[in-house]
Amino acid sequence: MRYAARKLGTLLITMVIVSLFAFLAFSLITGDPATKMLGTEATPEKVAALREQLGLNRPLLTRYFLWLGGFFTGNLGTSYSYSMPVASLIAPKLPVTLTLSLMSFVLIAAISIPLGVRSARRAEGRLDAVCTAVNQLLMAVPPFFSGILFSWVFGVLLRWFQPGGQFPSFSREPGKFLWYLLFPAVSIAIPRIAMTIRMLRSTILREMNREYVRTAISRGNDRAGVLRRHVLKNAMVPVVAFLAQTMAEVIAGSVVVEQVFGVAGLGRLLLGSISNRDWPVVQAIVVILAFWVVLATTLGDLLSQRIDPRLRLGGAS
Repeated sequence: MRYAARKLGTLLITMVIVSLFAFLAFSLITGDPATKMLGTEATPEKVAALREQLGLNRPLLTRYFLWLGGFFTGNLGTSYSYSMPVASLIAPKLPVTLTLSLMSFVLIAAISIPLGVRSARRAEGRLDAVCTAVNQLLMAVPPFFSGILFSWVFGVLLRWFQPGGQFPSFSREPGKFLWYLLFPAVSIAIPRIAMTIRMLRSTILREMNREYVRTAISRGNDRAGVLRRHVLKNAMVPVVAFLAQTMAEVIAGSVVVEQVFGVAGLGRLLLGSISNRDWPVVQAIVVILAFWVVLATTLGDLLSQRIDPRLRLGGAS
């Protein structure tokens, strides 16, 4: 339990540091938000009144702690471009991006682990060289390229969905919503599936050459049984760490893929806000994405420790 408590403590400290740097960076580069929001109607009186309304006349650290506390109350500030709460802009977009990321991760784990084990069991076989070449090719395919290809083949030619059209709502059309997200999820998953297969194959083959495996087989144990009961558990430790990193990176990959498929998620909102210099929206999304990355890494460390207790810091339980 102490190991988990230390990891959760590290998560909280990391997020506080990330949020502080994000807030300070965007506060220093934005200039005067009140002047930007008022535009041509800005007068010294109106600027002073708006600065007081937005709390910009308070000390910087006071504004930071108020902004940080807003993450727990849903008050993330006011958008410069839309003059509305940032939370109201992010709320409908966040579930879309999280659903896309989770779909991508489920595809990666569900496909790569069985194929990685099968590839290791059939290493040096007739089709091994072909499978390795295909795997290398898929690793080199960037998600935005496969996204463009899928949009053309399945959207334009086969008309299975309408790329760039009205994005379906989950509350109204849940089936259509998930069907639309399947194609960008596959685009994000393809290179990561190939990478995970290669890593799992390599770690299994490395473990199969260990002394304990040769001893177990020499005593009459079935090779497949040794692989299933002993080798796979040890081989999964680095793969779990890689999958945790993958879980963190799929949400970053979704930023570009959302643009390709016209998905109404955080990615489109983030890029649009950067173009409009809407910094309150940008800094809120940056902190949310950072939290997802740190959370994924922490969960990966906890799961790796459960698989292999030797990873527990200091041997504490």
